[in-house]
Amino acid sequence: MSRFLEELRVQRWDDHRFYHQSRVNQSLHLFSACSFLATYVMLFTSPVIGAVFGWIVAMISRQIGHFFFEPKSYDNINNATFQYKEDVKVGYNLRRKYVLLSIWALIPLALYLSPSLFGLMEAKDGWYGYLDNVAQAWLVLAGIGLVFRTVHLFFLRGVTTGLVWFVKILTDPFHDIMIYHKAPLHLFKGEWLDPMEGVKAET
Repeated sequence: MSRFLEELRVQRWDDHRFYHQSRVNQSLHLFSACSFLATYVMLFTSPVIGAVFGWIVAMISRQIGHFFFEPKSYDNINNATFQYKEDVKVGYNLRRKYVLLSIWALIPLALYLSPSLFGLMEAKDGWYGYLDNVAQAWLVLAGIGLVFRTVHLFFLRGVTTGLVWFVKILTDPFHDIMIYHKAPLHLFKGEWLDPMEGVKAET
């Protein structure tokens, strides 16, 4: 258990110092984290609304910061190139995210062209039926994306690393709120990048 918790701490720390230097990104992660917590509740009360809200609001707001605001030049704080960080990232790097989000975006089109998703699910009538199938397909995609990368990590880096990443992803909303709740205040003061004093103290 101590090894598991230590690796969880390391994965969270590396994720923060490598991929969340932008205060805009941190603020978007705070918004996304709150949205994901709402999504968790809605999945138990209204799965269709929860799936749609989770992907469109929580997930997209989370990824906007990575794609558009996070620095992609040489990282002087960590003494690492952007490509190096992409290569060593435990979870989904930008290339993998492009693939995942492309599949996500194509699902509504695929269901419009084939209401049964080419025989994979029951075709439903009306716009609500269509939306219900989109939501179900998006839920399945989220589950596949989570399980696939977890199992992939089993082979790449070991079972412990995969399980730690699985737990990290599910608990990220709670952790993001804890560490990024002041990010909007820093942004309001004009601080666009986190000085990462904790990283500097390590070096």
